[in-house]
Amino acid sequence: MPARWCTIVLSWNGREETLACLASLASATHKQDAVVVVDNGSSDGSAEAVAERFPDVTLLRNRANLGFAGGNNVGIRHAVENGAEWVVLLNNDATVEPDALEALRAAAARHPDAGILAGKLFFREPADRIWFAGQRFWPLVGYSGRPRGYGKPDAPEYRVEEPTGRAAGAFMGISRAAIERVGLLDEGLFAYVEDVDWSLRVREAGLGVILVPDAIARHGVSASTGGERGSTHALYYGMRNTVIVSERHRPLPQPLKALRRALVLAVFLAQALLLSEGRVPYVRAVLDGFRDLRAGRMGERAA
Repeated sequence: MPARWCTIVLSWNGREETLACLASLASATHKQDAVVVVDNGSSDGSAEAVAERFPDVTLLRNRANLGFAGGNNVGIRHAVENGAEWVVLLNNDATVEPDALEALRAAAARHPDAGILAGKLFFREPADRIWFAGQRFWPLVGYSGRPRGYGKPDAPEYRVEEPTGRAAGAFMGISRAAIERVGLLDEGLFAYVEDVDWSLRVREAGLGVILVPDAIARHGVSASTGGERGSTHALYYGMRNTVIVSERHRPLPQPLKALRRALVLAVFLAQALLLSEGRVPYVRAVLDGFRDLRAGRMGERAA
């Protein structure tokens, strides 16, 4: 009998974190659930460790790093082809609470028109602080701000099951119906903001994006790329992809299009300049993202 729920864990050179993630899933999944690890060309023995420690997990090996979008799409295709009705994406640097997937299942029953169920994420450290409890995205100006509750302790307003503007790809579920209607993640984006694009496409297709606050995971926050604010890749892809997604979902005439690009550039440059030291590579990453945006270059950042 096909597994109705399939959780996909994308792994890229994060051996110990991937193993910890899978250990948490072992306590959260039903026997009929499927778990798929997509290894994105790791060179640290991640795939071999998963095969040895978790032989019941389906392991798909990519020969190269296909990015967040391309790597996850390999797993999503596998899940859908094998009959999954819901696909859950879970970062390998996250761990789920034992009842997290059950909370998603219950929410899916309560919201038959939902296309995406957004999990709630806490920082791994400090463990009592929220990382994501829903978020808006304004394509008109290319701005989302920080997620609701970011850096705050949990509170009643963050425990309400309700529509949200977008889900976080670190922990989210998407229905087979939504995938069939809007397609897979955009591989041209490679990494970052593809979850925003997916959420917007699902909403534009008339399906709901629902925050499920009882579905809790704890997130290491971009550990594979150097941490939340320590990654030139996050700044590069964030700059480029925020504009691409904004222009896709809210086209503007010139000169408003140019003004929005300038606003997004200013925001990301400000983030780079706020870093306490070593600012030059971060500023360069933002400018590289803007250059490639203008040139129409998508996919993986050039080395």
